Amino acid sequence: MLQEVIAFKNTKCECGHQNPVGTVLCEACGRPLDVEDRESNEVLEMRYDGMARRSQRANPNFIDRIWNFFSSVKIAVYMIILTLIGSMLGTIFPQESTFLNIDPSTYYKETYGTWGLVYYKLGLTHTYESWWFILLLVMIGASLVICSLDRVLPLYKALTKQRILKHMQFLTRQRVVYQGPVEGTAEDWVKQVSAPIKKKGYRVYTDGNALLAEKYRFSRWGPYVIHIGLIIFLLAVLARGLPGLKMDQHVAFPEGEIKHIPNTSYYLKNEKFTVEYYSQEEMPEEFRNQGKILPKLFNTQATLYQCTADCDDPTKEPQLEEVTKHNIQVNDPLDYKGLMAYQFDYDMTPVLRSVSPSLVDAKTGKDFGKFKLDIKNPQRNYTVGDYSLELKEKYNDFGLDENGKPVTKTPNPNAPAFLFLIKGPDLPAAGVQYIYFPKEIDKERFQQDAINAKLNGGSFPLMLDVKGMENVDFSLSTSYLNIRVDKVMPFIWIGASIVMLGLVLGFYWQHRRIWLRIDNGTLTLGAHTNKNWFGIRREISAILKKMNLDVDEKSMDNGGNQA
Repeated sequence: MLQEVIAFKNTKCECGHQNPVGTVLCEACGRPLDVEDRESNEVLEMRYDGMARRSQRANPNFIDRIWNFFSSVKIAVYMIILTLIGSMLGTIFPQESTFLNIDPSTYYKETYGTWGLVYYKLGLTHTYESWWFILLLVMIGASLVICSLDRVLPLYKALTKQRILKHMQFLTRQRVVYQGPVEGTAEDWVKQVSAPIKKKGYRVYTDGNALLAEKYRFSRWGPYVIHIGLIIFLLAVLARGLPGLKMDQHVAFPEGEIKHIPNTSYYLKNEKFTVEYYSQEEMPEEFRNQGKILPKLFNTQATLYQCTADCDDPTKEPQLEEVTKHNIQVNDPLDYKGLMAYQFDYDMTPVLRSVSPSLVDAKTGKDFGKFKLDIKNPQRNYTVGDYSLELKEKYNDFGLDENGKPVTKTPNPNAPAFLFLIKGPDLPAAGVQYIYFPKEIDKERFQQDAINAKLNGGSFPLMLDVKGMENVDFSLSTSYLNIRVDKVMPFIWIGASIVMLGLVLGFYWQHRRIWLRIDNGTLTLGAHTNKNWFGIRREISAILKKMNLDVDEKSMDNGGNQA
């Protein structure tokens, strides 16, 4: 408490102005407030014109300590270095998001060996979505905000409340200083020198025997404009993790199917997929004798729909409205209101879409009728003659766990299976269970008849059988499209543009100020700039020559870094 009282007393200048604690130079006249500093002849520290900053409080509380941590440039540099190191670690091996369908728990070990397994275990396969990487970005953003507020407010206060008449010690301890005799009255000389200073582009303010001239003040805001741009840039990058603002997925669209685009209200139908191959004459020479078949062009005739009703009701078919059509080719995507669909890959392997099995008597072979079973979106209930079939369970990729229980291994329909409960004449009141594999290869691989016999105590009275290939519907090809939605990209460009504006402000202009006063026929001039000291010395020398004062540029050098 005593230290605060002493500091408070010591901040009152001899000119009568009471300065906040932490002020180095008097806000009014510019005189150094520290007693030891007054006795020094070194060039003054002109950063923020000696104004007090919150991060310089003598006895900081808990909030001040947090403020000091984030306002430190050194801490900000450390965080940026850590973020760069994290970014580099994320590029050692490909990220999980770059693949279509892989099991990362085995892929990285099989492909990259032990180092790949370590890379996966450390969570570096999804570096840019990890909590620690996002936390670093948030901390850098907080540092930018607090650094800016800690410095821009004192700077604004210093530049908007400049006093024209400055203390003599303030002038003589600038990096550019001149003292010498002048003729005439002080007021007349100040008025005469104003004209050549204005011709150099300065704004001139006078107060009796004193003058203040400055230009390019706006350049002082360049670093803070950069900070604003970086903050917008970081916020846009972080916003990409929010649902609906950023999507970059690879989605398979079998030919002839309408498929929902995840996390959107859009559906896309692959009307037809075509692929053309290079002939032997068209193929480059290095591939001509290798027996390779190279695709020349692959094209997806796509129709984009938007759901208008029943979008989230699984019991109803969504009502779709066509919004656009486009032939998607490489480098020619479908583009609709920020949604982009790029041609990425294709697969010419036929995909089972639906089957129409018949319900038959297992002993006599009597056919009771057939129904259409959609592989992707089956109905819950079917009626065949006098029998009803209720779908109890669906397995997209049938498999057995370690306990021998049926499970779906992946969401892809690699080995589809359907478990029905059949009720009707000559069957138990509770019905009979029947598992059905649409693919013949899966029937043999998983022993469909043995499973059904076990489900029904040794035998099953009814069975499902597909009679003829006309009851099987295939997609002859599958088109893989890269679906991209990026609603925050405009803000990223805005942030980058603001950063460039700040860089231009800081690099191409320099804030220059000239103070002078005349006391008893002696001119005392001091000048300051944040960059290009040679330039301001040259300007002052030219101005003084207009007033018949031949002054060498180098003689005004008062020490310090003159670069």
